[in-house]
Amino acid sequence: MESYIRFDWAMKRLLRNKANYAVLEGLLTTLLEEKVTIQKLLESESNQEGEFDKYNRVDMLAENSKGKLVLIEIQNNNEYAYFQRMLFGASKLVTEYINRGQGYDKVRKVYSINIVYFSLGHGKDFVYHGKTEFVGIHEGDVLELSPFQKQTFKVDKVSQLYPEYYILKVNDFNRVAKTPLEEWIYYLNTGNVPENATAPGLNAVKERLKLDRMSREELNAYYKHLDNIVILRDNIETERAEGRAEGRAEGRAEGRAEGRAEGRAEGRAEGRAEGRAETQTAIARNLKSLGMSNEQIAAATGLAEEEINKL
Repeated sequence: MESYIRFDWAMKRLLRNKANYAVLEGLLTTLLEEKVTIQKLLESESNQEGEFDKYNRVDMLAENSKGKLVLIEIQNNNEYAYFQRMLFGASKLVTEYINRGQGYDKVRKVYSINIVYFSLGHGKDFVYHGKTEFVGIHEGDVLELSPFQKQTFKVDKVSQLYPEYYILKVNDFNRVAKTPLEEWIYYLNTGNVPENATAPGLNAVKERLKLDRMSREELNAYYKHLDNIVILRDNIETERAEGRAEGRAEGRAEGRAEGRAEGRAEGRAEGRAEGRAETQTAIARNLKSLGMSNEQIAAATGLAEEEINKL
């Protein structure tokens, strides 16, 4: 049994209580490397009612004491367009939190914190940071703010005016936690807090997110949540593996029947294509049975909504 409650469940059920802000503030302070105090929580896409969204995704939108917006999103299962989702979420906040008629100097700073439990992109690290800079194509210099702009906007760099993105690939963490950030990643990955952890917020996790503080009803709901995550991951991985195997088998069979190199190549290509199509259809049918909307299924599988309607 895990010692502490998983962070996604805590975000949905516990961390919205102001008494528990210290947990979120600790994570953000560790990640952003500056003291973060949450002023209030704002409306976001959280608390989706669909069965799929209940355990696949959770997000929280906070405003810190400096008026900056921090969007924290946890994604449990693969979404091939997740990079675009991050862009959309940050852009949406920029436009939603400025009143019509206000000058562009009122655009709010946005931090997009993404905690993902799937293999996103290709890289060796487990924490990535993205920001906007303008680099000269001839001189290679970074475009800087003027002294007046620095004084007016209270920042030192152009990148500080733009949304910043953080990606925490917690499943890729497989080392001993030595730094405060690694201690947080360890907790996000395992649900346990390293012994003698010093990272801000983890003491609050120890005090307020213990499993033994939950009622029997809460524990039952929590374990069902964990089971649903495992089941969905297994279903998707099984369908993908079966689709790949069928595609390879059909490709080899057609290639041998053709008896020519061209035939083998075409057979393998067609087999792989059919295998991928069957995999996408199977995944779509599975997600549809979980109550996921056609639009969400289309985003997850690449199928057209017309095809999904026929399933």
